Amino acid sequence: MRQALMVMLAISVFACQQPTKTEDAPVASSKILENPELSSRVESMLSYPQAAGMPRCLEPDGEVRQVGTRDWTSGFFPGELWMVYELSGDERFKNAAEFWTQKMEPEQFDDHTHDTGFKINCSYGNALEQTGNEAYKEVMIQTAKTLSGRFSLEVGCTRSWDFNKDVWQYPVIIDNMMNLELLFKATQLSGDSTYYHIAYAHAMTTLENHFREDNSSYHVLDYDPETGEVLGKYTHQGYADESSWARGQAWGLYGFTMAYRFTKEPKFLLQAAKIHDYIFGQLPEDDLIPAWDYNDPDLDKPKDASAAAITASALYELAGYTNDGHMIDKANQIVNTLQSNYLHEQAGDKDVFLLDHSTGNKPKNDEIDVPINYADYYFLEALVRQKETK
Repeated sequence: MRQALMVMLAISVFACQQPTKTEDAPVASSKILENPELSSRVESMLSYPQAAGMPRCLEPDGEVRQVGTRDWTSGFFPGELWMVYELSGDERFKNAAEFWTQKMEPEQFDDHTHDTGFKINCSYGNALEQTGNEAYKEVMIQTAKTLSGRFSLEVGCTRSWDFNKDVWQYPVIIDNMMNLELLFKATQLSGDSTYYHIAYAHAMTTLENHFREDNSSYHVLDYDPETGEVLGKYTHQGYADESSWARGQAWGLYGFTMAYRFTKEPKFLLQAAKIHDYIFGQLPEDDLIPAWDYNDPDLDKPKDASAAAITASALYELAGYTNDGHMIDKANQIVNTLQSNYLHEQAGDKDVFLLDHSTGNKPKNDEIDVPINYADYYFLEALVRQKETK
């Protein structure tokens, strides 16, 4: 099967298309979210200064870290606005979402990162689903063409990072499963099966190589770009090479659930179920918000609300494929805990964050126990999916 996939990919031809600018939508008024505490927090997104960079996280001194659109997290804030619009129907959030989404337009041509999938799918992907605007479709397709250029027939995966070339020859991280969604969607939008085959091959290669016997995942695999052989298995953001980085497990759960959505490949569904079993085998029943790494021996190790939010969102979808009501119960428990105990007390005109207690990169002593935008994004997505299950 793998050889056939590689043949199909080898004969595919990629072309570039220029996107079309979008138009601003008219202003209207409607309702806000049902949870009053959450409503007051999402309202702050509308007053975020338009001249500012994308809000990524809150620094320990209370300042908002602003980033440009090249940052891998830049698409989450526009995506959050689209999520609030979907939850509330409030046109003000649609207008704001359109403004911040159009700032992401140049990223469709960024061929130096695998995270164009995150950046464009979370912004333009949500915009397309909410509006049907054909201009958004063209950006999605062009991004898929750009991302496809990072795929290796020999390895069977898209390359993750370009840095640390003295350390890794061809790194592939578990997070990269998330970028496959844009490729799958691009095939649906364009009719070009190339993107589907790339995404399928990447998921299958990850399934074969990234997981331990207990179905926990390594963070980084290094491949020989000439032969596709696995050269080493490491971490970059976890406690140790052999430890279980919590957000990495959540990326895997979400990624294989999503891959099953588009492919109906039983192996992907089975792997998602195995990751689910691993994650909840590590957590006490009364506290489903994980520490940043399941194997950190420090008794005071920080939590990672982002891992919990990603997991909850994935569980709502996975439950629909497995008919396992306990998965919905766990997702509801996570969402309820985040709303009850993890809402962030905002301060300042740029503080638009919703959740506290996420951990970005503890080994680098960066973004530890702070609000981070991707925690908010997947939390809001979980609320959307929760609403759909009722």
